[in-house]
Amino acid sequence: MTHTAHAIWASWRGQKLVPPRCRSQLAGGDIYPALEKGTIDAAEWVGPYDDEKLGFNKIAPYYYYPGWWEGGTANHFMINLEKWNELPKNYQVIVAAAAGLANIQQTARYDARNPAALKRLVAAGTHLRPFSQAIMEACLKASHEVNAETSATNPDYKKVWESIVAFRNDEYLWWQVAEFGYDNFMIRLGTKT
Repeated sequence: MTHTAHAIWASWRGQKLVPPRCRSQLAGGDIYPALEKGTIDAAEWVGPYDDEKLGFNKIAPYYYYPGWWEGGTANHFMINLEKWNELPKNYQVIVAAAAGLANIQQTARYDARNPAALKRLVAAGTHLRPFSQAIMEACLKASHEVNAETSATNPDYKKVWESIVAFRNDEYLWWQVAEFGYDNFMIRLGTKT
């Protein structure tokens, strides 16, 4: 599995979420005190493993999922193209291999650590709550609006976004044939062994 579990920690049980455009951006260390003081009602961080370290479950016992805004963790390594082209080919290969390894290792570590952390959080009283279909659709609609607005004023963004959408659509076709069917089967029946 390549998707990192992301969710929203909430101190309230209801499903009246603030639309994605009405959010605050806080430093990691400021999230817990803001939840504790009631300055914010909910927070999104990384996933169970990192969320547990910050103790969000102690102040916001509801864990809403899935985190549609980041379907999978990916690291990005950026380098000036002119400088990149000046590197000897063997250095380019080394940099690309190191960047690829860092990306794969990070995903693998979270895939390995998140299940145990989620079990500990639930054992400590965390309540798992799926977002309703209506909330998921509203968030997706807002996301589409932001991407359309940004694409309308930023040609570079538009080019990248259109490439992402085309790739994602093709990938979902393959995912349905390969990973989704297997994962769905194992989730339904794999726990019976």
